[in-house]
Amino acid sequence: MKRFSLKWPLVISSSVLAFLIFIVPLYGAAVYSFKGNGGKGHSWANYQWLIHQDGFYPSLLTSLKLAVLAAILTLALMVPTMVFLNLKGQRYKSLVDFLCILPLIIPVVSLAIGAQVAMPKILQNSEYELVFFFVIIALPYTYRALDTSLQTIALKTLVEASRSLGASWTSTIIRVIVPAIRSGITGALFLTFALSIGEYTITSLLHWETFPTWTVVAGQQNILGAIAISVFSFVGAIALLSVIALLPKRSALRVEVDE
Repeated sequence: MKRFSLKWPLVISSSVLAFLIFIVPLYGAAVYSFKGNGGKGHSWANYQWLIHQDGFYPSLLTSLKLAVLAAILTLALMVPTMVFLNLKGQRYKSLVDFLCILPLIIPVVSLAIGAQVAMPKILQNSEYELVFFFVIIALPYTYRALDTSLQTIALKTLVEASRSLGASWTSTIIRVIVPAIRSGITGALFLTFALSIGEYTITSLLHWETFPTWTVVAGQQNILGAIAISVFSFVGAIALLSVIALLPKRSALRVEVDE
């Protein structure tokens, strides 16, 4: 009874606090985003204004493209690295841990300008340089997500069993380890995509137009339109991230049904 009496008040108070902090402002913004011309009535005018602005679709597609590439590159780099660290590179984990924390310590201005100059010139003149920056700023979070997931499985046993059956390292990682740490991979994918699609500072410093930088410029022309942009960005991001989170579960269900 004590656990019950202590648990539910905490849950209720947390829910009320989340409602007040999170849902109420979103609801207020959504209501204002549907205000008609002159702030009278309600209509889709602000959203129609949004989608008809120059640069809306190109900037949105650019952000989505770069976010997807950053997520793919993050997994391609981090999954094999984390497997190695947890199998044979335990003595290097503290060093890698420190390196992955650096993006939180280094000022964004120094990171953007310094790293950009150090990149090959073919990348300095391309928007794809942002992909590498997105991977870097996501490192503190993707490292933790993958490391935590790997520590919850019998990694050494799975690898030894797979290798003893003749599987290559690539096949072992893709067919054995990846399904076992699906939750960690989904979390890393989720975090990288979210950080990439919402990154403003680096893209602004390097003078590239993505959806966040476009929204700042477009929102200055129309106050209610700016609110519509904010609501659209938030709801759209939640919808995309929900799809990303659900895809692995659906694919797993299909595999089970096929079997």
